[in-house]
Amino acid sequence: MIDAHVSPPKELNATVTLRLQVTEPQTRFLAFELSRYLKLQSVTWKGKPVEFIQNPAIEGTRIARSGNDRIAVVLPEPVQREQEVSLTFVYGGEVLAEAGRGLLYVGARGTWYPNRGISMSNFDITFHYPQGWTLLATGRPQTATPIPGAHSQSSTTEQVSHWKSERPIPIAGFDLGKYVEAATQAGNVPVEAYATTGVERDFPSPPSPALSPVPHLDQRRLAPSLAIEPLPPSPARNAMVVAETTAQAIGYYSDWFGPFPYGQLALVQFPGTESQGWPGLVFLSSYAFLTSEERRELHMNATQELIDQLVPAHEAAHQWWGDLVTWSTYHDQWFSEGLANYCALMILEKKDPAAFQQIMESYRLALVTKDKNGNLPKDAGPVTMGVRLLSSHSPEGYEAISYGRGTWLFHMLRSMMRDAATLNAPTNSPRTLQEEPFVRSLRKVRERYQGKAITTRELLNVFAEDLPPSLRYEGKSSLDWFVDSWVNGTSLPKLELQSVKFSSRANAVIVTGVIRQKDLADNLVTSVPIYAVKSEKNSVLLGRVFADGPETPFRFSAPPGTHRLLLDPNKTVLTSPK
Repeated sequence: MIDAHVSPPKELNATVTLRLQVTEPQTRFLAFELSRYLKLQSVTWKGKPVEFIQNPAIEGTRIARSGNDRIAVVLPEPVQREQEVSLTFVYGGEVLAEAGRGLLYVGARGTWYPNRGISMSNFDITFHYPQGWTLLATGRPQTATPIPGAHSQSSTTEQVSHWKSERPIPIAGFDLGKYVEAATQAGNVPVEAYATTGVERDFPSPPSPALSPVPHLDQRRLAPSLAIEPLPPSPARNAMVVAETTAQAIGYYSDWFGPFPYGQLALVQFPGTESQGWPGLVFLSSYAFLTSEERRELHMNATQELIDQLVPAHEAAHQWWGDLVTWSTYHDQWFSEGLANYCALMILEKKDPAAFQQIMESYRLALVTKDKNGNLPKDAGPVTMGVRLLSSHSPEGYEAISYGRGTWLFHMLRSMMRDAATLNAPTNSPRTLQEEPFVRSLRKVRERYQGKAITTRELLNVFAEDLPPSLRYEGKSSLDWFVDSWVNGTSLPKLELQSVKFSSRANAVIVTGVIRQKDLADNLVTSVPIYAVKSEKNSVLLGRVFADGPETPFRFSAPPGTHRLLLDPNKTVLTSPK
């Protein structure tokens, strides 16, 4: 239970009662994290004060990077395993930051309540804040009441709002601002966008337009209808479009993965380039509220503009993957980002396959584009390194691997399962995305693990349960080979066809050959699709080959008239672009 008093533009004071169950026997020391900008005043247990230490995190650690300190609470007596402990924390400080008029945020200034990392919990939060501000939080709003200011000497009226989580959620957050609201529906789910009429102070300005080439034209005297100065960005102008785009994404995801997990979704403008999707509350970068014209005025390249347009759908997908089903350790965090990103791209692929391929190719290229230190981002490590991919040695590694490679891993998995379904039942192959094996498996993940933290292995084991024989490497109904080769690996192989031969038979052509893999780790196994070409406009999937090692022979029966073979013509395998 949290009782928080928010005093814009910076201060927050709170009393938090935290109930937790002890997992270790004879425990006296409990560790928590709390923003370094918040000063802990007291901790009580059973109504009595207990000792605590607020210790700055070691520079360079994950905790330090997130802006948190370590809190150690020392109990006067040991507690037993499975015993419930209730602690009350009182603290305060300037944890908020002001990015512009009416635009506040906690951001990178740490965690605003004591916690022990990502853990499914129930939250009951009461906020006190001044009139004239809008406060949004995780959970369902219970009340929002103006009350004469009891905490000040003035007659200023404060607002009190009460929020409770509808189900256990991994994290709680809030945002406070002076917003314009736009509202729509995704089925029976309210979707609301909250944005300001301006942007943060350090938001880039579009370059000034060049002087008109028309002789003797004094630009200062242009009539209003001929003015060429672009309007300053105003996220509020585009708030309804953002709300409607996100509502459409929720409609897709609800059909694919099951109902939206929460009673409502609020999309709140957030300063900077990063966005965050929390349960029922999405912090959307100011850039996500820009129109296409405003993005072009900032000279964004075409691919980046496409990616930015996907941000609302990406963050909406986190309501399922990251919030409803979360990750067990930092080794598993990649699947939250990779899967949310891929879900947004699945929507794009339905609407614009060429744009989908453009983004996927940009992710492929980013892995082998040298950074300022001359290093290849792909070499920073596998996706399972999580936040440890962030380093001065490879500054682009985390983005390129967690998002780019992670997205590709799900595309490879989906493509394998889709091809297998087509080969096993060509006349009854999935006609809608909802019927695809990949999507059916994700629905099963949601049903089995909602409200839980899972590992990468548990996630992929669900996909492995219904693997057809054509996807069983060495005859095993397992994706261990995919985990070992691709999830825990960093390879981007080059694939080639060699020694291809065609032998005519009565009603078929027997094709043989060798798939050669270059630039690969010793244990790399790749599922490679092979297509038969009968004419320039007629190719057919023959099957997939598990390319195991540098050279792998294959043999297929192809349709009459086959005169050429193609390896992965639809670019479904993460190979090197060079």
